[in-house]
Amino acid sequence: MEDPDRLLQTVKEIPYVISALTQTPPSIQQRTIETYFLPNASFAHPFARVGSSSNSRWLIWMVYRWYKIMSPRIDLTVNSVAFDQTTLRLYVDISQVFRLWIVPFYAAHVNLVTVIDLVYDPKRRLYFVQSQHDLYQVNEWVKFIWPGGWLVLLLWQYYNTFLSVIGAILLSPISWYEENILC
Repeated sequence: MEDPDRLLQTVKEIPYVISALTQTPPSIQQRTIETYFLPNASFAHPFARVGSSSNSRWLIWMVYRWYKIMSPRIDLTVNSVAFDQTTLRLYVDISQVFRLWIVPFYAAHVNLVTVIDLVYDPKRRLYFVQSQHDLYQVNEWVKFIWPGGWLVLLLWQYYNTFLSVIGAILLSPISWYEENILC
């Protein structure tokens, strides 16, 4: 049986863990990953993926090291943490400012939701990260690779909303048919 007190402590630790992964020197990053991640943990991000394997925790550390090399100073805020106790899944709402050192005057202000699947070890009475998935809306991750691209995507989204309205109005007989004939 899971320990509810330890679970509450785990949820409270998440902002610290995320800060240690993204805002600390490599030795602390490594220690954090070795402390909180399973040896065969997996990781998914729009620009990197580590599948579950016997060496995957080391690969996750390499991804985080590269992240810090590309952006030595990351401003990051954990806005909220939600926990689904049935599935042992954490949902973490994060805001960050990512600066590439090779592009000194550009900073990507992005929001994401990180989904973390946990596993409980009853012998040690601890929870460990089994997988981490960083989920970005398209208009957020494009900020990493195309300064100003978010504006093009925003306009594209509004344009597609307009097309949706036109399509829904012009093809409303299909909806009428579904409501009145098929049901």
